Amino acid sequence: MTRHHLTLDALHTVWDHALPPALTVASGDTVTLDTLDASGGGVARRVASGDLSAPEDLRALILADARDPLSGPRGHPLTGPVYVDGAQPGDALRIEILEVRTAAWGWTGCRPDGIGLLDAALAAEGLRPHTHLWDLRAGTHADFRPGIRVPLAPFPGVIGVAPGTPGPHPTAPPRHVGGNMDVRQLVAGSTLWLPVEVSGALLSAGDLHAAQGDGEVSGTGIETGGQLTLRVHVEKDAGITTPEFTTLTGGGHSRQWHATTGHHPDLMEAARIALRAGLRRLQARGLSLEDAYVLASACVDLKISQIVDAPHYTVSAFLPLDIFLEG
Repeated sequence: MTRHHLTLDALHTVWDHALPPALTVASGDTVTLDTLDASGGGVARRVASGDLSAPEDLRALILADARDPLSGPRGHPLTGPVYVDGAQPGDALRIEILEVRTAAWGWTGCRPDGIGLLDAALAAEGLRPHTHLWDLRAGTHADFRPGIRVPLAPFPGVIGVAPGTPGPHPTAPPRHVGGNMDVRQLVAGSTLWLPVEVSGALLSAGDLHAAQGDGEVSGTGIETGGQLTLRVHVEKDAGITTPEFTTLTGGGHSRQWHATTGHHPDLMEAARIALRAGLRRLQARGLSLEDAYVLASACVDLKISQIVDAPHYTVSAFLPLDIFLEG
């Protein structure tokens, strides 16, 4: 089986089956994709311009990624498309995730007018735009501040194949053919199945996260560039209609958790109630509102605890206590 490599010369920012393939591979081949962070180098450009300060020991590494803005529509920078020979509508593309390597640094942000779960509510409490820069060079963890350490479990936030309907389509919504699913359990060792709707499948991926809580509650995980290595297989007439996967992890990394709950007839409101209570727990430990929000996005898991009492639902926000090095 052949190994292939796609560099950042093969970036696009929309889903569209009319895009020409950047690479053609055979079923069973392995491909490594170089990826750009979700801001398209924008955070690095802010550091270069002086708009955003960076730790001195990270500054040179960040500046090296301050590339020019991408042309074309705004969207996640995706590497591809990869044409898989023999893939046809009705088939499934089976994707083994062999390795996910992050860049040396990453970022997590929040803003009062963003896409996070509590943006509107926290704006009334004085939430300010905030970007936290992470040093990812340890590989296994990243220190948020002295005494708070987040374990790393990198995965592609966006991985999918081209929709059958004519494009272009924005990258933000997840779809039945994959895309911006932000499933943090798609780590190395996982296998993903995607339904094929066009000849060659046209696989693309990007938006690597070094870590993320289930929910990505501030709108960002630990966003980073890096490399994603995949092995692709065509499964004929598979009957797959939505993404499916196997994984080695449920996503948890802590020995003990503190959970706050929300109860409401609307699941989103129940999630907001649970998360806001969790942020208060973090603020009680001395974190600012902004730091509590972005830290929660990196490691707090939202879970639907019950729906049997409909129309009264329960959502729990799980804070891993092992991130606190001093208990």
